[in-house]
This record gives sequence, C-alpha cells and structure tokens, in this order.
Amino acid sequence: MAMRVLVLGGSSEASAIARLLAERPGIEATLSLAGRTAQPANAPIAMRIGGFGGVDGLIEYLSRHGIEAVIDATHPFAAQMSRNVKEACARLSLPLIALTRPPWKPVLGDRWIDVADVAAAVSSLREAPCRVFLTLGRLSLPAFAVAPFHHYLIRAIDRPDGLEALPRHELILARPPFDIEGEERLMHDKRIDVLVSKNSGGEASYAKIVAARRLGLPVVMIRRPKAAGTPTLDDPAQALAWIERHGRAPSARGV
Repeated sequence: MAMRVLVLGGSSEASAIARLLAERPGIEATLSLAGRTAQPANAPIAMRIGGFGGVDGLIEYLSRHGIEAVIDATHPFAAQMSRNVKEACARLSLPLIALTRPPWKPVLGDRWIDVADVAAAVSSLREAPCRVFLTLGRLSLPAFAVAPFHHYLIRAIDRPDGLEALPRHELILARPPFDIEGEERLMHDKRIDVLVSKNSGGEASYAKIVAARRLGLPVVMIRRPKAAGTPTLDDPAQALAWIERHGRAPSARGV
C-alpha cells in the first residue's frame, strides 16, 4: 500500500517537495493550500484548498484520510498553522517535519530596521509623507490604514480587499521570482524611499533586498514569528529522504 503523506503548502519549498514526491512510487501525497491565492500554480500531486477548522478539524482530516506522515512547508509567517499541525500530529503520534528556508541575514551595505511585527513596521515609518514599497501579502495591508498620508506601492499576486483605506497607493499584480535589475529599476522609477518586507528568506524574492542595498534604501524588515519547535529541514531532498525512512520503518520517529 502507498504511504499517505500530507504536505502543508504555501511556499516554494512545498512545490519542490511535491515534485519530488510525485516521482516516487509507493507514496500517495496531497498538497494542502490555505486558499489565499485565487489561482495557485498547478501541482504534480493531489491538491486540496481551504482550512481545516483548527486543531480538531485537522485531526479529523488526518485520521479520515489515513495520513501517515506530515511535512509542514507553509510560509514562514504561517505561525498558527504550524502550531496547529504540531499539536494535531502529537495527539495522533504522527511523524512531522518542518521544511522551510533559512531567514535572510543583513550583509555589508544593508540598512535594515528590524521590527517584531506589522504594527511595528507601520510605527517605524517616518511621520512625514514618504513613498513606501509594500511587499507583505494582502493580509498585512489593513495595518497601514493608520498612516494614510504615505504613498504606497503595493505588490501582490491577487488584488487585495480594502485598498480604499490607503487612498494614496499604486497596485502591481505580479508573482515571484523577480530579478535584481527589474527590482532596482522599479524602485528607482517609482521614487521609493523605503522598502517594507517580511523576512521570508529564499531566492524568489531576495532580489528586492539586493536592489534596496544598491540604491542605499532602508528596509523595514519584519522578523519571523517564534517557530513552533518542530524539527526542521531546509532541503527538499532531505525531506524526501525523511519520508522514505518512515516508509521503510513506520515505527521510526526521528528526523
């Protein structure tokens, strides 16, 4: 019988492990997405979209579908989902691994303003009107309504709701990856004063950090929420090897 694996997605790492799992006989994998993107990219494995209804709903799903191992490859800022899956797997004694990318670290030339959350990012902006490049995802945008005097350049995959709360804004719909020259040109042409970003890590959106460095722009960097404490890997190939070890020895519970 095929080993049933659930991959909690929302990151490029989830897409990478999905491709590896699709090529392995004896593994029946499902990719679960929260549904925050209207048209997610196609996956080479079965896909479900939507929430689970908290820990109890997740336990019910895992039990009903006979899931034997879980990979948490959600976005690094999906803290609640990571906490939920850790509790659910603990209660069911299911093996769980987190697959995530290391956070970015400042290098020579970076002008980072390190902040704890989105509210702190808003507070860090200067009181005088300035031109702000927001690359946070649509759910974080309402927090900036308390500072409507700034001009916001907003980039998102789908059109966000509630943009009327930001009367001075320009919206760009685009999906990563982005290249350094394009990011530098965009920030220069739009006369950006400051970039606001979550510390998502990875290569797909790092070009904006390099571009800001080249232009000498400050970056308000929102640090990651506290991790759930799940054993973590940062290489999809290692995650595949972990799955295969559990397939050969279902009683194993180590990384």
